[in-house]
Amino acid sequence: MSVNKKFIRDSVHGNLPLNEFEVEVLDYPQVQRLRRIKQLGFISLIYPGANHSRFEHSIGTMHLASKLADQLELEEDDKELVRIAGLLHDAGHGPFSHVSEAVFDVPHEELTGYVIEKTSLGDKLSERFDTDDIIDIINGKGRLGPIISGELDMDRMDYLIRDSHYTGVAYGVIDTERIISNLRLERELILDIKGVQAAESALAARYLMYPSVYQHHTTRIINAMFRRCLRYMINEKILDQKEMYKYDDADIISMCRQSEGFSKEIMERIDNRNLLKRAKTQRVNEFAEPEKIFKIEKKTLLKAEEEISEDFRLDRNYVILNLPEYPSFDEMKTLVSLGDKLYHLNEISSIVGALSSARFNSPDICLYVPKEDLDKIKRIKLENYIDLPEKANKFDTIHTDQARLF
Repeated sequence: MSVNKKFIRDSVHGNLPLNEFEVEVLDYPQVQRLRRIKQLGFISLIYPGANHSRFEHSIGTMHLASKLADQLELEEDDKELVRIAGLLHDAGHGPFSHVSEAVFDVPHEELTGYVIEKTSLGDKLSERFDTDDIIDIINGKGRLGPIISGELDMDRMDYLIRDSHYTGVAYGVIDTERIISNLRLERELILDIKGVQAAESALAARYLMYPSVYQHHTTRIINAMFRRCLRYMINEKILDQKEMYKYDDADIISMCRQSEGFSKEIMERIDNRNLLKRAKTQRVNEFAEPEKIFKIEKKTLLKAEEEISEDFRLDRNYVILNLPEYPSFDEMKTLVSLGDKLYHLNEISSIVGALSSARFNSPDICLYVPKEDLDKIKRIKLENYIDLPEKANKFDTIHTDQARLF
């Protein structure tokens, strides 16, 4: 590896060293674009400090991946490969990150592969690496893939710490040193039993960040509004989703503001924080099999929205039936070594086992309409429009009361 000649001062990790080749890669427009994409989309409308970018997260992931590579005593070539994969793992993200991705047919990993292979950045990377190797690691494939994309990967570790730091929500305090020092790499990353408490803390942090940040009720409303705006623009041929790796947040906002009709109206509402309101909510842990809620198809929701708008004489464009994100928490599957045996983290830890059940306490199905339409629709019953699972016999009111705090 070339001698480090530059440091980036990161507000989370401190001085991050870069070698000469990495500095050159960093200055390519495909990477610089990430400075203009917010890591958390519109969450700054709820937490004003959450203006950090995909660029910051990318260099943070590179740094943590490098620390783990050192701990694993990887060969220098492998360490360089892991660092560059960490730096570029989000290079194909569209504007507003995951907010927009839910609208596109093309996942950001696929667009990242295109950026790494088919653009001028790919030509630069080919001077030192096989670009297929970089793409494999980003997609969690091969021997080194779990470092960037796995159950307890460095991508997730960085964004939890960073998102907590910038939102001011104090749940994301994670002992990365303890976790990294107790990891070894076989077919996947394996955590030594001594690192279990730190892993429990990381998983608890993520569990708490979901209702308070990632799936905060206002976050979900703004995201749902913006996604509907994007779908409209794609349907009207204003936007080409295959070109989204070229755009940044400001590009899309400008297109919306300069357009006519629905997309302009939605952006004006977001600009002025004139948001839709919750007309009806139904918590998923009311149902005996909450996982069935997350399997409701998009076409079913669209049909229900149409019927609701007709029955209550509402503007169809402003009736949104929204499902929460599925709280997957893959970290629960992390392998833990105890003696000469391997166990999944949720088998070793009663805390993680409890979180596995508790993850369904906060998510809810929501119906959003404009504020002026709330009175018209206050007596609506969602079960009249979508087939819902059977109700549970027992309902945990403690967690319902807790959820009202978020």
